[in-house]
Amino acid sequence: MSRERARRREEREKAAEQERAARARRTARATKRRASREALQARLPRRTRWRRQQGLLARRRRAQNSAILGLYLTVQAIVWLLTDDPWIRVASALFGILALPVLVTLTLDRRSHS
Repeated sequence: MSRERARRREEREKAAEQERAARARRTARATKRRASREALQARLPRRTRWRRQQGLLARRRRAQNSAILGLYLTVQAIVWLLTDDPWIRVASALFGILALPVLVTLTLDRRSHS
């Protein structure tokens, strides 16, 4: 009986030792992975925020940009529906892209005109 208990205890200790060794290997692997990730992150530039600005001016700017994009896409759709010439379509798209910053500056300029 005592030999059987000794054998079972030895098996339990052996299994526990194997589990400790496996846990130590996992811990070492995780530590190594964490260190290499931190070293890589130290070399890369810092990430910027992905969350939007929440203020009134930011919301107003987003609304204005959405309206501008909507108007641009509407004008392009009208041009594409009214003309079959691909050169006119491409010229309209390029002209719109080039004229858009000028029109935005003229219509949404916030500086005071004194």
